Amino acid sequence: MFAIVRTGGKQYRVAAGDKIVVDKIDGEAGSSIELGDVLLAGDGSELRSTDGLTVAAEIIAQAKGEKVIVFKKRRRHNYRRRNGHRQRHTILRIVGIGGHGGGEQRSADTAEPAQA
Repeated sequence: MFAIVRTGGKQYRVAAGDKIVVDKIDGEAGSSIELGDVLLAGDGSELRSTDGLTVAAEIIAQAKGEKVIVFKKRRRHNYRRRNGHRQRHTILRIVGIGGHGGGEQRSADTAEPAQA
């Protein structure tokens, strides 16, 4: 099962067990969060309703991206400015995609049905 979620103004296609890098989300490493802005969900080629659907994720780490150098110059005016920026990121592991409150929950741990 897959879902398309929106966080930080960007959209990500996720499935159970995936790792994604998103813009900074508050939380400590190891804590669980829910991404509630699900735009599309489906299993193979058939689509599901996204009413009340959430994506459960676990924060792996808080990190910084690579440094971007911003250099401004105006010719013949002795004007030079050099500035750097490192974007903060959060690395997430998708635990499962499921309904909120008793809906179907599929995760990486439940790939095979339990034997009774």
